Amino acid sequence: MRRLRSSTVVLGGMGVLAATITSCGSEPDKRCVDPLTREKLPSYECDGGSGGTTRGSYYYGGSVSSGKVSGGSFDKTAVDSGGFGCSGSGGG
Repeated sequence: MRRLRSSTVVLGGMGVLAATITSCGSEPDKRCVDPLTREKLPSYECDGGSGGTTRGSYYYGGSVSSGKVSGGSFDKTAVDSGGFGCSGSGGG
């Protein structure tokens, strides 16, 4: 019985470690956004889907409220994507 409990603790600790390692390498959320109005656009507007022209730029992090983004940055490196125990760059 005692052995089973210690195995459970070890396995639980391994799960926390795996989650930490995974979160350190994660990318920040990105959304296609009109840089002038900050309105969220379909992703093809950033990828040049129709005719090769793009109207939007990718916006990293932040949130969307009433179709507009805030709290993030157009500069991917300015957005902290680090998780628990990770070192990241400053916010922007």
